[in-house]
Amino acid sequence: MIFGDLFKSFRKNDIEDKSEETSHWIKCKKCNSLMYYKEVENLLQVCPKCKYHMRVGAKQRIDYLVDEGSFVEMDANLVPIDPLKFTDKLSYKKRVEQNYKKIGKKSSVIAGECQIEGIPAQLVVFDFKFMGGSLGSVEGEKIVRAVNRAIAKKEGLIIISASGGARMQESTFSLLQMSKTSAALKKLSNEGLPFISILTDPTMGGVSASFAMLGDVIIAEPGALIGFAGQRVIKQTIGTDLPEGFQTSEFLLEHGFLDMIVKRSRLKESVAHLLQYFDKESSFVEKRKIHGRREGDYVDDDKAS
Repeated sequence: MIFGDLFKSFRKNDIEDKSEETSHWIKCKKCNSLMYYKEVENLLQVCPKCKYHMRVGAKQRIDYLVDEGSFVEMDANLVPIDPLKFTDKLSYKKRVEQNYKKIGKKSSVIAGECQIEGIPAQLVVFDFKFMGGSLGSVEGEKIVRAVNRAIAKKEGLIIISASGGARMQESTFSLLQMSKTSAALKKLSNEGLPFISILTDPTMGGVSASFAMLGDVIIAEPGALIGFAGQRVIKQTIGTDLPEGFQTSEFLLEHGFLDMIVKRSRLKESVAHLLQYFDKESSFVEKRKIHGRREGDYVDDDKAS
């Protein structure tokens, strides 16, 4: 019985909710190594053996990226409605309530203002734990409002995507968010303000087909799954085998769809440099210094993350 209880504490998957954070052990999804949880936690949920970047929630991503105590959430009162009265196994309203109990939010997006190494910015973060990070009317509205705040305050915008795509329970209302957010980002671009898009595992469907790929700089975490349709669907459609590593960050970087891959431990530093680079007030000397950084300064290597 003792051994049974011991093995129950071994983690089989990535960290999914707060209740699991008290476990003593965690198992890497990629290399299957068993590690002490605190060791992985100190590395920002990155496997010390194979450098696999585990999925984390929106609140953790905010903690990893912004200056301590600087994030102020906006539009938290926005909640989805059910215009189609959609029901599958459960009604849409019940699914929202279930996910609210899971993460304490009624949206897959947390949006707000923050500072990153002292630089003010607008931040939007998707949480995959809420209905697969799906894009609905509330999520689209939060993104547009973040864009409007960025324009009003002359600040940069950062969106961290972790999504399975458009939310089927809202049908066309969800699909319209693709054009709505894209149009808002065009206004941001017209103002000469930067949009930094950060793609994490996974970034799929309507999110990858719209704002996620419209960044002035597109960053991805190592090993992230990024694409539109799933590999099985694509293979059945075209009737041929897909290249090895298809739809991974590394494959997309090699084929020109990304600007850089940044390991989690260097993300805050890298984003701060980019915000400073795009700042019209920054000196030419600082911009030249940032522009001269080597790819190896960003891309994951064999050193500890």
